[in-house]
Amino acid sequence: MSLPTPFFYDPHKSFEQNYKDGPHISGKINSLKKTIKNPKSFTFLGQALAIPFGIPAGPLIQGLHIKEAFALGFAACTYKTVRSSIYPSHPYPNILYVDAGKELHTDLTQNVYTSSAPSSLESLNITNSFGVPSQDPAVWIKDIKASHTYAHHNQLLITSFMGTVRKGQTHDEFIKDFGTTALLAKKTGVKVLEVNLSCPNVGNEGLVCYDIEMVEMICKTIRNSIGDTPLILKVGYYSDKDMLERIAKLADKYAQAIAVINTLQAGVLAKDGRNAFRESGREKSGICGAAIKWAGQEMVATLSKLRKINGYSYEIVGIGGVMNVKDYLEYRALGADLVQSATGSMWHPRLAQEIWRTENNC
Repeated sequence: MSLPTPFFYDPHKSFEQNYKDGPHISGKINSLKKTIKNPKSFTFLGQALAIPFGIPAGPLIQGLHIKEAFALGFAACTYKTVRSSIYPSHPYPNILYVDAGKELHTDLTQNVYTSSAPSSLESLNITNSFGVPSQDPAVWIKDIKASHTYAHHNQLLITSFMGTVRKGQTHDEFIKDFGTTALLAKKTGVKVLEVNLSCPNVGNEGLVCYDIEMVEMICKTIRNSIGDTPLILKVGYYSDKDMLERIAKLADKYAQAIAVINTLQAGVLAKDGRNAFRESGREKSGICGAAIKWAGQEMVATLSKLRKINGYSYEIVGIGGVMNVKDYLEYRALGADLVQSATGSMWHPRLAQEIWRTENNC
């Protein structure tokens, strides 16, 4: 028996259709109902949270998705990455099941192959290829403002943003666009911002997080734009630990938190050996799911160690392969102040409720 269609995003529809329709609802899913008088409370970046768990940038593509996520008990929800101008999605398909094994080590694995839906969450791995689409700022600013009203007690809305590579653009113009978008996002009234420096599915825009000098210039520009608004740096996996140490230092200097990881990049092939997405520029895409948990946990453990050794004050967001309560607890034990789940939450919308009950021993 294979898994059902995920709750927050229907991979059988285009991005545009998902945006229009809102969350895919397969049967009734009851919202979180607190059954004890004095539930525990946690904090992240000074904000009270019912549980230190939520959904990262990705599945929550507009306000209706945010509304459902909060209703289901996900306490820290990130609005999908926005840009300073409208940006189209890659064409359908955007999500495919892949056979990535128990652990995907991209330094050893050149390609993965598409597969049918697995029978359990523990073996669920997908690839996503969207190109980080964005609505026009006039649209997403209004939608994010509305999304604030959906938060319940001890819940936090985070907004993810990024700069855009454009034809004929100068180096300085690219950096400036991060500041422009950050300021637009701040105007929504959001309490915490997240800069997306790590999208392996963006094609020629590349992975900014691996250019340390660029990251510092971007961080300076953003900080000048947003003042003292808390900032999270969303980065990818670093096999080079010296580079990770430099990123940790920048996070402590310019931001309040660092989120690891986004996805692991790999070539994705159909069973016939051809590019699974059948389009030039989409030969590689981000792999998500159980097989990347090792990478997220390794980054959290290293950042936690660096924080202790150097007296850094940044907080850590652990992401990658969180499919069940056990995975969440592992991330917390390694030093994550907040844990988020994208793929796991899509196919297991009751996960936040299970974690809330576990944290409150009920």
